[in-house]
Amino acid sequence: MAEPAVDAADFFREARNDLAGPLDGIRVLEVASTWAGPRCACLLADFGADVVKVEQHGSPDVAHRLPPFLAHADPPVSFFDAAVNRNKRNITLDLKQPAGRDVFLELARSADIVVQNYRPGRMAELGCGYEHVRAVKADIIYVSISGYGQYGPYARRAGYDPSAQAMSGLMWLNTTGDNPPMKTPIYLADELAGLHAALAALAALRHRDAHGEGQHIDISLVDATVASCTGQPTLAAAGLPTPRLGNTYPFGAPANVYRCCDGWIYAGVLLDTHWVKLSALMGRPELGTHPDYATIPARVARREELDTMLADYCRERARDDVIAAMVDIGLSVEKVLTPAEMVDDPHIQARETMQTATQPSGREVRTEAPPAKMSRTPVRIRRPAPPHGVDTDEVLAEAGFSAERRQALRARGII
Repeated sequence: MAEPAVDAADFFREARNDLAGPLDGIRVLEVASTWAGPRCACLLADFGADVVKVEQHGSPDVAHRLPPFLAHADPPVSFFDAAVNRNKRNITLDLKQPAGRDVFLELARSADIVVQNYRPGRMAELGCGYEHVRAVKADIIYVSISGYGQYGPYARRAGYDPSAQAMSGLMWLNTTGDNPPMKTPIYLADELAGLHAALAALAALRHRDAHGEGQHIDISLVDATVASCTGQPTLAAAGLPTPRLGNTYPFGAPANVYRCCDGWIYAGVLLDTHWVKLSALMGRPELGTHPDYATIPARVARREELDTMLADYCRERARDDVIAAMVDIGLSVEKVLTPAEMVDDPHIQARETMQTATQPSGREVRTEAPPAKMSRTPVRIRRPAPPHGVDTDEVLAEAGFSAERRQALRARGII
């Protein structure tokens, strides 16, 4: 097996240690719940932005309360919270009271980005909408994430991840044959909306720095999911079929999951040259150039036959042996891992795909790391998900709120 082009130490040899990341110095106010909005803000926090998560005073975000909890942590923390609220600070405000709104707007004066995912119109009702924030910070970048967007016939509908998967066509595609539609087992629409929102915020930052203009960014879960369906909507718009293929590929065969004697793999070929290699490996070298098998259309027409052929090859062999043989001849293959197997895989560990954050108690919380590897401004998990309101005094003090003023706000139930 070929060695990597560089090792980690070589890749990060010019890394700076004086910055939190490439967004060091950017301030983000997050007023968001559950996953899509918090995922957007989490990505910005991972890149080094100072993200202040604003939660309703006396009503913690649902992320703090969703089981199961990481019981080894001290205090115990929800898996949900640990994964999406890392690298942030947390304050509480009663935005339903005018004084809480005023505090939020004062904080917005020094912010670059606001991220919110309440239903369209709710933040405006609280006096914290785009126009309200824009009045105190003209070049603010205001990111609104919702199920269906800020306008359109369905804009006022409650919109959650499964709704977006259903409307986007993804749920219909995510099965085979005549089986019932099935959502993905993860919050994929939320993830995609958060990712597109963070990317749009970065583009808006670039525009602000170049032209001095802020703007309102409207991200819907439905739009983000449609845009991420890898061309299937384009096929549908052209009146072409959008087959439900499950684990197979529309333009490659064999390609599927296959059971070895000790576990599952995913393997397959797309290129004709790869088919020549695979057919030889399976002991059928004559099929490599046979006109009934040598081209992609020919193999796709014989998909079931070729799937059976590769399944028979794998069935009596150990998974590691099959993988070694395929890797040795340059074919794409991988173990199908459970999440528990994945976190202990040596490649995952070498890449630090999972990282730990140390709580004030000294307990470590292990969670998904920022995926980008940046040689000059590395990004990492700097701090664990904070408890409800733990940073309120620190953030308000930085914004110029005296101890007396903070005490008065606390006495009135604003913070």
